[in-house]
Amino acid sequence: MAVSLNSPKAESSNVAPRPDPRSLTTVADILSSLSAVESEEAELSASLSELLAAQEPIINALSRIQSLEPTLSGLHSEAAVLSDVVSATAKTAERVGGRVRSLDEEMKRVREASERVGQVMELKSSLAALQSAMEAQDWESATRHCARAMALPLEVTSGPFADTAVPTAESHLPPAQTLQNAREELLEIFRREFEKASKSRDAAATSRYFKLFPAIGWEAEGLQAYASFVVDLVRVRAPASAKTSSPLYYITALTALFESIAMIVDQHQPVVEKYYGPGKMTSVLERLLQEADRVVKDLIEGWEEERSVKRKLSEASSTSFHTLSGPTQIRKTASQMSTSDEDTVDPREIDKVLTEVAGMAGRWSLFRKFLYNRLQDDDSESEEGQQDGNTEQHTSRQPSRAPSPTPEKSDELPEVLQAVESSTSRKLFEDLLSTYYIPLEVWYTRTIIDKAHRLSSPDLTQTPIITTTPDDAFYILKVVLQRLLSTGNVQTVEKISKQLQEVMDKDYAGVIKKKLDDVYRTGGNPGAGSREKMEREMRQSFIILLNDLEVSSSHMDRLIRDLCTSTMITQNFLESEVESVRESISSFNNLIPRFRSTLRAGIEQLFNQLLRPKLRTFIPDVYKDVSYVLDDESYAAAEYNDVVRKRFIKAWESLIEGYKDTFTESNYRLFFGLALDVLVRPWEKYILSLKYSELGAIRFDRDLRAVTSYLSSQTAFGDVRDKFIRLQQIATLLNLDTEEDVEEFFNGSGIAWKLSEQEARIVAALRV
Repeated sequence: MAVSLNSPKAESSNVAPRPDPRSLTTVADILSSLSAVESEEAELSASLSELLAAQEPIINALSRIQSLEPTLSGLHSEAAVLSDVVSATAKTAERVGGRVRSLDEEMKRVREASERVGQVMELKSSLAALQSAMEAQDWESATRHCARAMALPLEVTSGPFADTAVPTAESHLPPAQTLQNAREELLEIFRREFEKASKSRDAAATSRYFKLFPAIGWEAEGLQAYASFVVDLVRVRAPASAKTSSPLYYITALTALFESIAMIVDQHQPVVEKYYGPGKMTSVLERLLQEADRVVKDLIEGWEEERSVKRKLSEASSTSFHTLSGPTQIRKTASQMSTSDEDTVDPREIDKVLTEVAGMAGRWSLFRKFLYNRLQDDDSESEEGQQDGNTEQHTSRQPSRAPSPTPEKSDELPEVLQAVESSTSRKLFEDLLSTYYIPLEVWYTRTIIDKAHRLSSPDLTQTPIITTTPDDAFYILKVVLQRLLSTGNVQTVEKISKQLQEVMDKDYAGVIKKKLDDVYRTGGNPGAGSREKMEREMRQSFIILLNDLEVSSSHMDRLIRDLCTSTMITQNFLESEVESVRESISSFNNLIPRFRSTLRAGIEQLFNQLLRPKLRTFIPDVYKDVSYVLDDESYAAAEYNDVVRKRFIKAWESLIEGYKDTFTESNYRLFFGLALDVLVRPWEKYILSLKYSELGAIRFDRDLRAVTSYLSSQTAFGDVRDKFIRLQQIATLLNLDTEEDVEEFFNGSGIAWKLSEQEARIVAALRV
């Protein structure tokens, strides 16, 4: 019983620990403890019964295992026999394999020795044939034999066996030294013969010796000699008849230089890559660019001195602009302008200088674009794995997208294109544009715009009338922007675009705004007889200036749209630069809202000064002695007299007389809209102060429709009726049947009401 108390079953149960029998002092405790022991005994008996019941599967498994024992014993015996057999065979194979490997090693050494002997014999025969070919001056054969000797491994040509076996009585030097001496001698011969052929312009001989250099390992020396040859081809020599004073001298010289280099690249690149490999044109192009740098530097220095551009730049920098320093007025004719203040610098001379600078920079940009498109194609093809040097299909290639040479991406350019970007010519042209072109172009634009303002006069051939300023100024702006695009320099386009926008904003639109302010400020105090004439002239001058602003907006929009879609951008800039250039040119459209803001402020000023005071009594005058409380007789009289329509038309025509013919359509629309906006609100208030009979409401509706139709006929735009929607809704409410509920009609009619429900009830209450 004590053993069962320590069984797992007892340990895992949640029964409280059994008390010590010696501690049981009462019958109840003894009976309770006995009952617990009996329960535990029953549980242990049940557990033992379960274990005995599960013994049969175990016995069956043991029986199956015992039945496998004979089979396993047989397999163990067979495995032992097989192991003995395989072990013996493996030992035999190891002995045979070792002998075979020894034999293979001996055969390998024999082959290596045979190959080494063969290579040494080939080296000896090649050197002998090389010497014979050189003595016979058969340079192609000498090159082949030299290339055969050079193709042998270095350990052969410089090995001790070759040093012993190859030397002869005639040539006792080691073969490596003999080969090097022959290579150097061939180099001197090829170089001398190549220079002789290049000086005599013998194309066949030049090509003959040029392709021999790389075959004997003198690739760099061959390219150097070839570069000297092509540099001599492109040296620019001005014709005797050329004069530096000619405006086309420097442009023509640069054109000849860059066209010569481009022709060399186009025609000679296939030859170089055929014999020297892809990308080997880089060193030749670097030499060509060095020659170009020398010529470009000399030409630019000569141009600076010949054209005295430093003096012109200094004089232009000290020039003042008249229209920004004093009151300005529109002049009737150009002859009224004072000629006492002559320009110290002739803008025509600056225009010639700018055209020349843009032409020179444009030649470099076109040359640079050609190199990008051509060399980028070749670099892309070499990256795609084209190993051969065949360049016959160059003429059918499409230009690839050349990367923009920004400072961040300059290291990513192929080596040949980095040579273009790091050339001195590029820096010289950028300095030329930043030092002379940008400041002089800005000065020229300001000067011409200033002169356009000073020579401004009404163009009586235009309808409506504008001054000559917009056409003159935007013609010059078009010329300037086209010249800017012809430079092909994206940095210059970005810089000067911002400055030209400031010029157009301050020197052009700012002066027009100043003229608008001066129209009435400098009008003077005329006598009573000429006051009306003076006011009419000032009003016309003011309107003409407003027309100038409106025409300027349309000119700017059309000019920028035409430039952005023109072929000048794609012709002069790399494909990756086109979008940036278009953004710079499109930024001029930012001036249009400024023009229109000044325009709207001017129209509002004119309206507030001339028309708004007259509109204060307009509606009361039209409705003077008019009543809408009508019976049949008074309705017939009102229908016959049609007083409201007639008075309105007469008053309106006298009010806006002279505006429609002098304003542009857009300006008149804005002016007309301001007048209606000011007119409609007092009209509503006045209408709400009257009473209406049934016939009076009908008459009011007819008067309103007649006035609306008249105003609509006076304009070509169709938004007049929109301004009368509230008045038309008032007329609709006044003409409701007396028994119809206003609120029900307001909520159920489906009309898009501009009136509130409270206003609708007020209108309905006006009926009598």
